[in-house]
Amino acid sequence: MLQPSDDEEISPVFKASVHDIRYFTALLRGVNFVNRATVTITDRGLTVTVEEARTLLGTAFIFSDIFDEYFYHSESPPPAPSSQDSQEGEVVDNAAFEVPLNTLIECLNIFGTVGPASTNTSTGKYKKWRKAGDDSDHDNGDEGRGRAGMSNGAHNLGVGARGIDSYFGGPEKRTGMRMTYVGSGYPLTLLIAEDALGPTSTCEITTFDAEPHLELEFDNSQMVLKIILKSSWLRDALSELDPSCDKLTFIGNPPPDASVSNSRQNPKSRIGVQPMLRIQATGTFGSTEMDYPNDRDVLETFECTRAVKFSYRCGHISRTLRALQSSTKTSLRIDEHGLLSLQFLMPSPKPQGAQSEVSDAFIEFRCLALDDDV
Repeated sequence: MLQPSDDEEISPVFKASVHDIRYFTALLRGVNFVNRATVTITDRGLTVTVEEARTLLGTAFIFSDIFDEYFYHSESPPPAPSSQDSQEGEVVDNAAFEVPLNTLIECLNIFGTVGPASTNTSTGKYKKWRKAGDDSDHDNGDEGRGRAGMSNGAHNLGVGARGIDSYFGGPEKRTGMRMTYVGSGYPLTLLIAEDALGPTSTCEITTFDAEPHLELEFDNSQMVLKIILKSSWLRDALSELDPSCDKLTFIGNPPPDASVSNSRQNPKSRIGVQPMLRIQATGTFGSTEMDYPNDRDVLETFECTRAVKFSYRCGHISRTLRALQSSTKTSLRIDEHGLLSLQFLMPSPKPQGAQSEVSDAFIEFRCLALDDDV
């Protein structure tokens, strides 16, 4: 009789499976502008966090109910406890590790069913702004098998679709995945298959101890500007900007009073009225300004306590475009210190015959303002 190996005797800390990996992969790609990512596992789901230049923090919030199977229990103690852990003597309610994000996405796309590989922004080849007339928001124009499930979904946002294809129907094959993490010091294991009778692939991705990342706490009590709008409005505005722009400024003003709002009847009375929201881009060859009207169809929610003007590097804002392209709604918040929070609502899969609704995941970016404006 064969004896079980040591690995088989250890109960995994985390195990999850999903029959279609396209939505999960799209969420990972939304924050794929830095290779090393911190994955935090809780009983509610996963967070995938990346950081750039101690200024920009991107986090994908992936809830447990998007998976067909989700199991997690706290590491107590971890398989290979460190002396620091033993000194603390506390049981943590999450497991965290770092993983090469590019490698993880490439493994998920091993059968070529989740669209073309994303572009590594660190190489300088990332297309900052999509120009008017482009056929696709993606850098790679090659059509991959199953691309209609994600890439075309992002492109269709510009013509009224709901984003991330609404939802993954069609005759193309689906790729399923089972993901397992035994614990600290062990690799992240992926079992990937197109169907029960087809080939399968097992990938083991090396994990690393999670390092502390940038802490950018957003205090709602200090919020001076809050806007909720359709992502298409913001994406279309950013697509008009010149790629040479190096600074992006958000300008907000409190809503005008009733006397000013009724000035439509007298156009002359509108002269000198400050816009509620203005996006200003400045670069080597000049500047561009875009004003948003006081219209519920454009700005679904607008709260502004005082005049606001903060600037950010275009290179940092451009990192949000991949998530913006696949989202349906955007929440833009700024606090009194200029900390910018951009939250993108990512439409979740709605499988036919599902017994319950699936929570919509979202991706959040937090960015510090330029020192000149703080």
